[in-house]
Amino acid sequence: MPSGSDTTPTPAQRGSPLGDAGKEPDGDVPPATGPGNALQRPAGPDESDGSRTTRRARAAALLRRNAGATALAVAAGAALACAFPPYGIWPLSLVAVAALSLLTRRPARVPEGVRRRPLLRGAWLGLAFGWPFFLVLLKWLHTVGWDAVVGLAFLQGLFLALLGAALAGVSRLPLWPLWGACLWVAEEFARDRLPFGGFPWGRLAFANTGSPYTPLAALGGAPLVTFAVALTGTALAALALAAVHLVRSRGRSGGRRYAVAASALVVAAGSTAAGYAVPVHTAADDSARIAVVQGNVQQPGMNFLGRPMKILNNHVDATLDLAKRVRSGDTPRPELVIWPENASDLDPYKWPEARARIDEASRAIGVPILVGALVDHPTESGYVENQGIVWDPKKGPGASYTKQHPVPFGEYVPFREELSKVISRLERVPRDFYPGESTGVLQVGPARLGDVICFEVAYDEIPRDTVNDGARALVVQTNNATYGNTGQPEQQLAMSKLRAVEHGRAVVTAATSGISAVVGPDGTVEQQTDEFTSDVLTADLPLRDEQTLADRVGAGPEWALAVLGGLSCVAALIVGRRRAQYGQDGAEAGRREEQHR
Repeated sequence: MPSGSDTTPTPAQRGSPLGDAGKEPDGDVPPATGPGNALQRPAGPDESDGSRTTRRARAAALLRRNAGATALAVAAGAALACAFPPYGIWPLSLVAVAALSLLTRRPARVPEGVRRRPLLRGAWLGLAFGWPFFLVLLKWLHTVGWDAVVGLAFLQGLFLALLGAALAGVSRLPLWPLWGACLWVAEEFARDRLPFGGFPWGRLAFANTGSPYTPLAALGGAPLVTFAVALTGTALAALALAAVHLVRSRGRSGGRRYAVAASALVVAAGSTAAGYAVPVHTAADDSARIAVVQGNVQQPGMNFLGRPMKILNNHVDATLDLAKRVRSGDTPRPELVIWPENASDLDPYKWPEARARIDEASRAIGVPILVGALVDHPTESGYVENQGIVWDPKKGPGASYTKQHPVPFGEYVPFREELSKVISRLERVPRDFYPGESTGVLQVGPARLGDVICFEVAYDEIPRDTVNDGARALVVQTNNATYGNTGQPEQQLAMSKLRAVEHGRAVVTAATSGISAVVGPDGTVEQQTDEFTSDVLTADLPLRDEQTLADRVGAGPEWALAVLGGLSCVAALIVGRRRAQYGQDGAEAGRREEQHR
């Protein structure tokens, strides 16, 4: 395996990568001993003196001994980022998972008197994998500041550090590829929720929105896709180990090694092919003619708003132009129009000029418009709400949806009073967004749509609850102008593709500056706009009532897989304590003693 401490095993160390926890597969061997190994060093008097010099020397030795493995982990993390849009090389997600599994795998045996710290090593390699992964994936955040990219990437990388330690812990259990896949789900489970409601960007499922694994979303949502991708990767790691052992032994490993290789290959192939057996239902129960207006912004970046009313006028003018083409017969009349998040850059309830312009557009087109706007909270002074408002050509504003999951540090500032004293940049968020309390099911003309605003599409429960409350299609109102031409809009569109398959619903993405798109229930992007252009998409939107299995089972599969991952860590801890009790080389004798009892 690709580890700086591995050497060639003895025949007595051979075993199955998928098999018995007490038998170690060849290729994973005792690390070199000596004072240079900080993770697996001989016990000595320096361990109790606590000197800073000794600790620094051990830290330096740790880096030296694991320099090769660390470099491979960094490369694997960067490769995983390339599995996501805008690169979209999804097979790299399998390679990256396999690489991390091999890098964190514990050595087979450690000589008497040598201490080992495989969990610490696994955590280090997990961080070396995770930090570069998120640096590349989240580089679009550089429009806010590169320090934000580095800081958020490090915070997210800490979850991968925990994953690395856990992978090291379970790597000697029977069926370790299965437990490794469960741990990937557990890591995403935690990262999707912590801290401040979590940050789901970078899930394996979001790199596989156009791969053989995508249909599995209809059965168990994004977590099941992540599990299948991770299981394929860990099985490929087991296959690689078995193949290396067969080559080294020149085919003299016996039938068991061939069986191990065959079983790993079957698992990898089966988890990949499973998606082809999942039916993706796309037949519409009804349809509605829609128009999606992308009005564009004055300029990209943090100052995209420009002068007041500029963005609103862009969307009004584009809608008025659409109305002219409808009257001339060049374009069929839509039954509803969708504007993006923040299409009205002034509160239309507070500013008469903003309301007048929206009225003008809705009356000209003659159908309801779903308007994105920031409005003052009606009762909580100083707070603002991010809303989608149904604007009727005759009655004006009606039902609305308020974004449930504001973005921390982007739409509200946790611990504002304390943090604002040390981070002046937080002044860019002058008011906190107030979260909504209900799903975004809105009747817009003839269509019962489910409104999801911007980053909410990344969170499993918000689209799922919206569909279960009766949405026949999903609308993602978003404003990506801050992150235009950085890859972020492509990453968010990929999430819409997965949600379409997961819920069996068409998904409309309406963006101020792009990318706006219409995605079919099978995840196919049927139409999309370029970035930073004014454009209008028209389509017959399929409306569906059937629920997928993923909608019915909800978060059950994610909880089950995450719990299995946690239990595997407990099992690894128990096995490790038993090994320590019976001694480094006495584990087998201890098992025989237990059997006699």
